[in-house]
Amino acid sequence: MANFSRRDFLKSGLAATALAGAGTLGLKGATPAATDLVTLGESGVKVTRLAFGTGTFNGRIQRDLGQERFNRLVRYGYDRGIRFFETAESYTDMHRMLGIALKGIPRDSYQLMTKLTTRQGVDPMKTIDDLRKQANTDYFDICLLHYQHFADWPTASLRWQDGISEAQQKKIVLGRGASVHGLPALRQVPGEKWLQIAMVRMNHKGVRMDAENYATNGLGNVPEVVDYVEQSRKKGMGIISMKLVGEGQFTNRDDRRKAMRFAFRHAHVDSVTVGYKSNQEIDEAIENVNLAFA
Repeated sequence: MANFSRRDFLKSGLAATALAGAGTLGLKGATPAATDLVTLGESGVKVTRLAFGTGTFNGRIQRDLGQERFNRLVRYGYDRGIRFFETAESYTDMHRMLGIALKGIPRDSYQLMTKLTTRQGVDPMKTIDDLRKQANTDYFDICLLHYQHFADWPTASLRWQDGISEAQQKKIVLGRGASVHGLPALRQVPGEKWLQIAMVRMNHKGVRMDAENYATNGLGNVPEVVDYVEQSRKKGMGIISMKLVGEGQFTNRDDRRKAMRFAFRHAHVDSVTVGYKSNQEIDEAIENVNLAFA
């Protein structure tokens, strides 16, 4: 110890600092990936950046695979690291098919999202319980109000909001939110304190995105959509985006890559969902997300 000079001490200290800094840089510099778990805003719910969607043309593409092929596709996605699966009440029979496909996989190893059709004269809690039984699950990680497309949706859906909140208190829903279509509906999102998670259409071309008319066949207003996403994120909301391939219209691989990069690097969404019909489409979507951060 006597031979350990002050110069040696300073040199060792600087070395240690340099190593510590290198370690910190290494952690901070880790490239984000499609299968990373990310937290959706302040909801506390963690999902993979890339989700497995089951609603291509309201689930027709996935249903047409048949149960056995669908099982294999879901298991392939899971084995590749996708642990976030999403469906909706309006995707006929997809809760049941997804429940069968995920049977035997530890429930705490994946996240499941459902979306509720906000009809009149229907008991929200009964709907949630029925969908849980169909999906063979005790709880949903996320429950959204589906297809909110008028400006008055925050008041028109109050009974359904209360139902989802009650389900949260019972721990059969963990995170709550809404899926919106059209600018009049989207404009309400940043100011809605009930929302923890918002699902928004997003791609670089505006195909099948939000305009004044929620059902337009024309292009959406991309800058305005991105602005509302930014406002919502500042309020602590998690953002999941859909229509990344323009509802199947992006037949060019370059467009699909650009859409994914735009969603993550420009609009700064947390997670995206894509519907699949083959292993190759899963592989490509994973690669496209990874390339978005490369």
